[in-house]
Amino acid sequence: MAKHGKKYLAGLAKVDRLKQYEPREALELVKTVAYAKFDETVEVHMRLNVDPRHADQQVRGVVSLPAGTGKTIRILVFADGETAREAEAAGADYVGTDEYVKKIQDGWLDFDVAVAIPQAMGKIGRLGRVLGPRGLMPSPKAGTVVKPEDIGDTIQELRQGRVEFRVDRTSNLHIPIGKVSFTVDQLVENFDAIMETVLRARPASLKGRYIRKMVLTSTVGPGVPVDIAAAQEVAGV
Repeated sequence: MAKHGKKYLAGLAKVDRLKQYEPREALELVKTVAYAKFDETVEVHMRLNVDPRHADQQVRGVVSLPAGTGKTIRILVFADGETAREAEAAGADYVGTDEYVKKIQDGWLDFDVAVAIPQAMGKIGRLGRVLGPRGLMPSPKAGTVVKPEDIGDTIQELRQGRVEFRVDRTSNLHIPIGKVSFTVDQLVENFDAIMETVLRARPASLKGRYIRKMVLTSTVGPGVPVDIAAAQEVAGV
């Protein structure tokens, strides 16, 4: 078992492990017990009652965080011609097709999200083995394969705080909801948006309980257990 330092243990001592905290209370506590010198990311982790091995129990989606993510992202757009010029004007960091396909094949991965127009997918399909496992492959389901006329709006949404989530092989979701430096109100606003989207992504075939466990935490801080019923009630779904 990993050993934790004094600051972590001091924060952990402030968390009642037997209590299920309401979302706002949990977020206040996460901010209180965060101790790193950098601006930690606040994350929500959920254990779902799904079997991701079945196609009809995959849980994934995209949500725009009202208060943003607090993170500066590097955006790569696969496009040529007029759409490429529009992407550059909208603030994309890297724009092109053939040259970036080659760079990625040579090991370059200095970007956080990739967007493509349908016309470019034939050229970048070969990158699936590299980008897919890293969650960087453009996909219609992730909202990163878009019509040329939507490229500007997509880049703007990504800059403002759009995040993608997808259940992993152990039935867990891990979603960033902001930074420790955010106000509690900002974190609550983002948390509510995430909860609403996750609840709407519930598989139609699923019977019984959807979310088994939920924890809020910062990058290196202790986890704070969340009252699932209260979280779902706040989301209003």
